[in-house]
Amino acid sequence: MEEIIEIEKTVTSEKHRAEQPADAKHTENPVRPKLETRGVNVFYGDNQVITDVSITMKEKSVTALIGPSGCGKSTFLRLFNRMNDYIKVFRKEGDICIDGKDIYSPSVHVEDLRKMVGMVFQKPNPFPKTIYENVAYGLRIQGVNDKNILDEAVEQSLKSAALWNEVRSNLKKSALALSGGQQQRLCIARALAVNPSILLMDEPASALDPIATAKIEELIHRLKEDYTIVIVTHNMQQAGRVSDMTAFFYLGKLIEYTETKKLFTSPENEMTENYITGRFG
Repeated sequence: MEEIIEIEKTVTSEKHRAEQPADAKHTENPVRPKLETRGVNVFYGDNQVITDVSITMKEKSVTALIGPSGCGKSTFLRLFNRMNDYIKVFRKEGDICIDGKDIYSPSVHVEDLRKMVGMVFQKPNPFPKTIYENVAYGLRIQGVNDKNILDEAVEQSLKSAALWNEVRSNLKKSALALSGGQQQRLCIARALAVNPSILLMDEPASALDPIATAKIEELIHRLKEDYTIVIVTHNMQQAGRVSDMTAFFYLGKLIEYTETKKLFTSPENEMTENYITGRFG
């Protein structure tokens, strides 16, 4: 008799789960965002530069941050690898999480965080070293000196950055002899060599010509298969070409955040529409 009762309970429970609507099932097992901020405020001394920003970003996606100069895009981007920590008057409130973990927790080692979160800056900044040593640099400072490991990492990183075929026979050449576009892809390879899961890009193509810019954009499309990418750009056409989601910032506030296609074709906020149509900015 007890066995029959248990069977009936099981059947009833399974029937109840089957009858639940799809959204209820999703709520039971929510997909945790890769990046998340909750109620974030940022101050440089008494000056507030980010105001109450809450946002989530999915894994293996590209999120573009757009807005006029001085709106807080780069400051917001640098929160995810704690680059703002170098600014003495920097102060933040709220939570900033990667994979659900608060990266500003005292238990977090910043060096370990920056292995996970690579950074590519506005202007290419290769070291005055060979192409090989530029890519191997991050691994060397981690104590990796095995030539076979370094050789493999350099080759794979240059391939991932779509640069290997152009430099494979000149790895001992100075990185400073490369073109601007090649230097930027080298910097991307250098960031990838330490095996991050997130790549931050602060206007990575703004100093490049159209052909080099197109190569960087094509590279971003390929990289999002393996990395979560956040890119700051002033070029709205570029945001439209490379990103899945777009966040529009104005005076430190997140005005609108939605799918890129929707934001550029049917924005919900009038201020967003005025910005993307060139009425201000």
